[in-house]
Amino acid sequence: MERDGYKVLSYSGSFAKNELTKGKILVIANALNELNTENWYLPNPSAFTTAEIDVVRQWVQSGGSIFLIADHMPMAGAATDLAKAFGFEFTNGFVFDSLSRGPAYFNVRNKTLTESIITKGKEKSVQQIASFTGQAFKIPEDATGILTFSKGYINMLPDTAWVFDDKTTRMNAEGWWQGAYKKYGKGRVVVFGEAAMFSAQLAGPQRVKMGMNNETAPENFQLLLNIIHWLDGKLD
Repeated sequence: MERDGYKVLSYSGSFAKNELTKGKILVIANALNELNTENWYLPNPSAFTTAEIDVVRQWVQSGGSIFLIADHMPMAGAATDLAKAFGFEFTNGFVFDSLSRGPAYFNVRNKTLTESIITKGKEKSVQQIASFTGQAFKIPEDATGILTFSKGYINMLPDTAWVFDDKTTRMNAEGWWQGAYKKYGKGRVVVFGEAAMFSAQLAGPQRVKMGMNNETAPENFQLLLNIIHWLDGKLD
């Protein structure tokens, strides 16, 4: 973002109107309630107070832009209330291809990557995006989907992150979404259910390339730029 000309600052403390107005785009990635910073099992209470959610909602309604990223459980659970304020219904689980635990691929060819102002961009469009295990969510009628799951994807809802057994609730994720956007009042909202796709990681002792470093995700960076440009009003 800095290379694209943006000034990126961290936000500390509770969300407050007088602080939010100092910026134009609020990015929230994988927020957690203090209860779950070390313990990734249920319950997963909200990372935000009711007052904070109302402040953010009003700020967006008045013209602010929010990019809300909430990965698999417990991050999805921690952001459920904030997402609901904008009409999005999170599921606090993990979505896997029933045949593979590898990356999920979304592309224009099979319509799992929706052609839209964000995927087309201003200077360059995207044709395929890779994500690295996240959640699935439902979107409101006034939102436009970006990434949708095809047949064969399963949404798993465990009691403990990454622990799956015969008692784990499972549901078909076909037609659910992992990325979407909408206008809200005078403001704009982009929601994604996976965070690694927007990162550049060398993960674990083997330094496995994840996110934008992964060879299967050469267009992820362009999707990120297009999202920020839409939130900034450069894409209309």
